[in-house]
Order: sequence, then C-alpha cells, then structure tokens
Amino acid sequence: MTDQVEPAGGPGASGPGPDGAGFTYRASEQELIVVARPEARLRAQAEGVRSAAGSDVSALNMFLGDEQLTLEPLFGNEERLRSADRQHIESDDGDDVPDLALFYRVRGGESRAQELRSRMAALPGIDTAYVKPGAVPAAIGSTDRAPNVGESGRRKEGAPVTPDFTGRQGYLRPAPEGVDAQWAWQRLGGSGEGVTVIDIEGAWQLGHEDLTGKLAGVVVGTPIQDVAWRNHGTAVIGVIGGDRTSVGITGIAPEAMTAAASFQPLGTAATIHAAAERLGAGDIVLIELHRPGPRFDFEPRDDQRGYVALEWWPDDYAAVRYACAKGVIVVAAAGNGAESLDDAVYERRPDGFPEWWRNPFNPSNRPSGAVLVGAGAPPPGTHGRDHGPDRSRLGFSNYGARVDAQGWGRETTTTGGSWNQPGDLQGGTEEIAWYTDTFSGTSSASPVVVGALACLQGMLKAAGQQLMTPARARAVLRSTGSPQQDAPGRPASQRIGNRPDIKAAVTNLLPSAVGSGRAERYWDELLPYPPELPPRLRLFVAGEWRNLNDPSPDIRQAVHAAFAGGHPDVRVWFSDDEVVGLVVAG
Repeated sequence: MTDQVEPAGGPGASGPGPDGAGFTYRASEQELIVVARPEARLRAQAEGVRSAAGSDVSALNMFLGDEQLTLEPLFGNEERLRSADRQHIESDDGDDVPDLALFYRVRGGESRAQELRSRMAALPGIDTAYVKPGAVPAAIGSTDRAPNVGESGRRKEGAPVTPDFTGRQGYLRPAPEGVDAQWAWQRLGGSGEGVTVIDIEGAWQLGHEDLTGKLAGVVVGTPIQDVAWRNHGTAVIGVIGGDRTSVGITGIAPEAMTAAASFQPLGTAATIHAAAERLGAGDIVLIELHRPGPRFDFEPRDDQRGYVALEWWPDDYAAVRYACAKGVIVVAAAGNGAESLDDAVYERRPDGFPEWWRNPFNPSNRPSGAVLVGAGAPPPGTHGRDHGPDRSRLGFSNYGARVDAQGWGRETTTTGGSWNQPGDLQGGTEEIAWYTDTFSGTSSASPVVVGALACLQGMLKAAGQQLMTPARARAVLRSTGSPQQDAPGRPASQRIGNRPDIKAAVTNLLPSAVGSGRAERYWDELLPYPPELPPRLRLFVAGEWRNLNDPSPDIRQAVHAAFAGGHPDVRVWFSDDEVVGLVVAG
C-alpha cells in the first residue's frame, strides 16, 4: 500500500496521488468466494460438481449451468487438501487450520457478484458465500497507463553510471534511526544468507539493474502489465534485497533470495497458499496488498480510508494460518485506512462470512499468525522533510493492539519509479535504472520489517540455531526494537509497535557470554569496504578477529602507541566478534 502525499486537510482528506488527486491500480477484481458444507464433501469437475458423500447436488449444478458459472477449488484439489488435513497441520499456537477444502472461487458473472452471492448461499451443499473487494497496494482513482519501457535488463551503451544512493537509506543505519542492517552485514549470515522471501502483489521490473544478484523471478501467477504496479513491486524488492554494489541502493538483506508472486489470476488467498507451498520453515511471505473494509461498506475510495489488511477475510485468514502452520513467517501490511483496528466495526460478522469467523484483529480471538506492520515516521529532516517525531504513527496508517511492528512509512529510498512515473531520485527513459526517494505507506514499512527478519533468520541459520517460528518472530518484534513515539494527535497508544533493531533482537535470540583476552595484533581500517560500513579497529583476540566500530581518535592513538612500543598490553572484552570493552595497559 503506497501513500504518496498526506494532504493538509488531514489523513485521507483527499487522494494520496500527486497533488492529493487520488489514483488507481489497474486490473484489480472482485472475488466471489463460496464455502461448502463439510458434510456435502463437494468435488469440482470439468462441468459442475459432485458430492463424495452422495448428497444431491443437482440444484447446485443446474444453477451453475444456467448462469454459466464454474466453481474452482480455491486452494487446489480437495482430496489432496484433505490428505494434508489428515496429517493434522496445526499452527504454532496449537490450533487446527481451517479446512481449506471447503473454499471455492466462482468464475463468471463478475458484474453480478453481489446478486449471485445471496442466491448461491441458499443452494444445497453450500454453507455461505461472500464477495471480496479488489485488492490493491494503494489508492483507487483513474490514470492512463504509462508505456512499458526499458525491460531489456541492459542499459544503453553510453548511459551515465548510477550514483551510490546508500547514504540516503537511513533505514539501514543503527537504531533508533534504522534497523542496523549495517551491523548485521558484519555477522555470519547477517545479510540474509539461506533465506527466501516471496513478495505477493501485482508486478515487478525484474530487469532492474540493482536486482540482479538474488532475484529468482515470478513463481506464482501472471504479472499485471501496468507500470504503476511494476514500480510498486520493484520498490518493495529493492528495500529487501537490492544488490550490494557501488551503485544505486542496497537492500537490508542483500543475500536473501527474493521471488515474486502475482495474485492474478488466482486471487489473494490461493496465491498466499501457493507461495507457502514453495517455501520451507523459516522462510518469509510478504503480503503487499490491502482492500476496502467494512467502515465504508467495502467501497473502493480514492483516499484509501477504511482499507484494512487481507487477513480480515475468511479465505485469506485460512491461507495465512496454513502458511504459518508450515513454519513460514507471513508479514502483511496493516493497511493505509487511518483505522483503529480495535474498533467495534470489525467485530460484526458480515453477511456471507461463515459462522466460525471471528475478528482476527481482536487479540482475544485466534490469530492468523502473521506479523502485521504499521507505518512510522522517519527521523525529521530526512530528505529535507518532516513528517512528525521519529517513529510516530503516520496519519494514514492503521493501528491497534493487533499491529506488531512498524517500518519507515515515508522517504524510503529504493529501486523503481514514483507510482506511474519515472523515478524522482533517478528517472530517464530506461525503467531498469529508475530510483525513488519517496516510497511510502505501509507498503514501504512492511519490507523494512521483512528485511530485518531475513537478517535475523540468516544469523540463526549460520549459527546452527533453530530458526524463528511465526510466533517467535512476532514476540521478538514486540519485545525488542526502538519504541514508538508520540505525535500531536497521534499518541503512541495508537499502536503501530516498535521499529526493528536487529542488534537488540540478536541479543534476545542469541545471548552469548562475554569473553576476554589480550590482543595479539591489530588492524586499523581507515577506509572500510563496503563503504557503507563504519570505520573499524580490528583486534586479534583469542584466535579470532574482533571489531570495534567507529573507534574514537584517543582509542586509535592508544592502540597504535601500545603496539609501536613492542610490548603491547591491550586487554579486550568481546561478545562474538564485537569488542564490548577495551583497556590499553601498555
């Protein structure tokens, strides 16, 4: 969910597009979902359905034929799903996952979805049916499609070299400004090695010059042919896994494998399920979509007001719970609806939702298991702009007890253009070299959290430790990090959670004893490489090199003098490879 401009009239007062005019993404469709009765044991066929239990489904088949509709199993073959269910898949909170074999998507009659919903819900073998509004990563409005340019993957000969933009990526820096990715890169596995992330949305610029290292391509669905969708997906992937080179930007977890999953044509729930099937325990799914919620009767709006996270809909909730039960960490944008997810409007079960549904935004109910991410303000002065106190809730961000963590919701420097235009940081005619300084919304916040989690999983894997489960990931994000701050009219009680702090989280996950010893030799790194790392004083202690970042001139001089004297007595205390104390005795 991208939010480009917060108008003077307050969050959501007008559209978030250029000059507050509002904008839309193309090809977002409603979904008509049917939930079958368990006792009917429906099985989809090439034409119509049958009942494995011998129930009479002639009325259902007649209706489907007359209306030229098809029932498609939402999550795949029913027998295979029931076989998996017999293996007692449970989420890590110990509860069974909803029966995925009961969900179907209706194909055909899209313009009459609401009419068909009520009629289908009354048919034998059907428990209920509901309509899901189209899922989008940003606002609804109107625009002309921009041309599809620069997809060759290679820049024209003689094109200027892209500058190094990493100095503009404050989210990489130490806490509280950033998530301390630069510290993580110095640790074994801390660049996300061995971790795979699948980004679920609409489209990507897969040929971008800064995404060549670890981008695996599209693994589910068909990308939407629209430059606004491509810019959005490209920006998300850049925040997570942009290449670590001397040009452009660097992702938080540049060694993590990233892949793309388009929610077209399967729909959101089926795509979440399919992505989870392609991953192993400890990998990550990112959901970069939201849709209109009940606040305004599910109507699309130019200003995104009332838009909420996908997990509120029963089939998306079931898919997320399935993914989490497999040990896959699911991270989802909380949405740009300026909504309190604690509001009573979310307790009311909509017509068509199954009886078992309970509001997943209420912490008293069974959780989906996903990490829900809100949008926080970057430090004032970032790129010369001020969005309020650092880590305060941005006005468009949804909030509430359900939200687990926050990321940068403004001024996020990354790959891609600015909505349906070339990049505002670097544009031009070649889309593969576009960069933006203004990626925003819960869409920019969510990949910040994903990048931090990927770094942590990489370090755990490298250390031979058990990877975080979905529940453990949520707990770590809630118990560590840089705390949310108050803003005028947006107090910290409007919860969006902490900004991740990788270094603090590692201490929580991998507590290590402090060792000590005498330095045998040293190395003063005056010009670090990669250049985004801080200067280091490296000391060889107890058989390993230990790092002291940003040493003061006095410490440098003292260590130099001690070794120059021929009988150094430099006593070092360390945790892992980090120097935590140093005394120069001679």
